[in-house]
Amino acid sequence: MRIVVMGSGGVGGYFGGRLAAAGEQVGFIARGAHLRAMREQGLQIRSQHHGDLLINPVQVSDDPAQAGPADLILFCVKSWDTEEAGRALRPLIGPQTAVVSLQNGVDNEEKLGSLLGTEHLLGGVTYVEAAIERPGVIEQSSAVAKLVFGEFDGERSERAQGLLAACKRAGIEAELSSEIESVLWSKYLFICAFSGLTALTRLPIGPVRSDPDTRQMLRGCMSEVEAVARGRGVSLPQGILADRLAFTDRLLPEMRSSLQRDLERGHRLELEALNGTVVRFGAELGLEVPINRFIYAALKLHAGGGFTNSSLAPVYSARSRPW
Repeated sequence: MRIVVMGSGGVGGYFGGRLAAAGEQVGFIARGAHLRAMREQGLQIRSQHHGDLLINPVQVSDDPAQAGPADLILFCVKSWDTEEAGRALRPLIGPQTAVVSLQNGVDNEEKLGSLLGTEHLLGGVTYVEAAIERPGVIEQSSAVAKLVFGEFDGERSERAQGLLAACKRAGIEAELSSEIESVLWSKYLFICAFSGLTALTRLPIGPVRSDPDTRQMLRGCMSEVEAVARGRGVSLPQGILADRLAFTDRLLPEMRSSLQRDLERGHRLELEALNGTVVRFGAELGLEVPINRFIYAALKLHAGGGFTNSSLAPVYSARSRPW
């Protein structure tokens, strides 16, 4: 299987690295210092839970066109870069190419479908905490490192089963779902609350879920997303709210969201794809979503990056594409 990883940060670098180490033909698309380090020193993965890896040499480029047609593309760029990165993928798309978005949000597949053709799209979600520790090095810190993916029509297609087999060979916990839209929204319900509240408070999940007031906000945020999902005709499992709260309670107390990390580093935020989309969908449905609206309003001045958590003084941000 010829796999191309579009966006070689925490998620793409970790899962792509595991697949490459298992013998799959994997090409990485990266830029800047991360690209240079991968070319010079390979790609290093550090994981106390799943083992360290070094892939050297590594196939890496800053030009998707050089990667050639792909059987499978793991699309792992930040949600705000979906359309530009999606257009750059066109030289990689052959008649049978599958594209699996592993991004935050629930509308990336719609955007990619309009650019590349809906027949190429599979839905996917990740459950992992991983980030670039320094150029060429991915730090994976969560006990869970899982992929769930599937065709939107529920078919157990040959291409989806091929990805599942590749994941198993690589020792990646993976699941092929026949209800991937429900899975996407179930994660979205959690991630809007987890990301929004950890970024808003600048604290990890432990104190946020333990304080009665912020816990009520967590629950309320999830409840609003559930109402929006059902209003849009998404079939979510009964008891999804209790299930996602229980999942939140099982997280390591020191766990932080990527939205919080980006905020603290003065990077651009995926706020529009998360709480901002809930606000937009709620308005379209005539539903009130006050907690998501508050989170969005409180963070949107930081959404473009350029401010650190410790100071309102602007810091330099290259605003370059992370892939």
